[in-house]
Amino acid sequence: MNPLFAFLLFPFFPASIHASPLLDVAESASHKSAPDVVSLIRIDKSEHRLELVAGSRVLKAYRVAIGSGGMGPKRFEGDKTTPVGTYHVTSRFKGLFHQFIGVSYPNDEDRVRYAELKKQGVVPAGAGVGHSIGIHGVGSKDLAGTHKQTDWTHGCIALDDNEIDELSRLVKDKTTIVIVD
Repeated sequence: MNPLFAFLLFPFFPASIHASPLLDVAESASHKSAPDVVSLIRIDKSEHRLELVAGSRVLKAYRVAIGSGGMGPKRFEGDKTTPVGTYHVTSRFKGLFHQFIGVSYPNDEDRVRYAELKKQGVVPAGAGVGHSIGIHGVGSKDLAGTHKQTDWTHGCIALDDNEIDELSRLVKDKTTIVIVD
């Protein structure tokens, strides 16, 4: 089954996380004449926080839902873990979960980790390194905000639909993405 469409088949709220209100969005201080260019998307899994960074300034911050597989790096396809590492924006398309921005998972470190785990016999038969990780919306106005009360994705990072639209407007292809625990 195509993993992109497999996302549609998950039980919607499999694991609870600490619920908190949406994060306040940091405002640009003084540079009204020239728009800030987002140079980095920083995602902190333990804080459930995605930040858009320009230079050393956080321009915007969002509360997010992540994969239900918990902390640590993604180990193999199907572990439902959001990866940890440095990636880039690779693609974007509308439709799946309202809007989907592709993340360049797996990187070289992910491939090395996967090969070692496979050699150790940790990887289930037939499971690959994984693919199709993205930053996306939820695809439902009715779930805005509430979907962030649990980690429900299969390894992606989920925002409200209006937030993914904003993020997509502010972020260029090939922007660096850093994901940490």
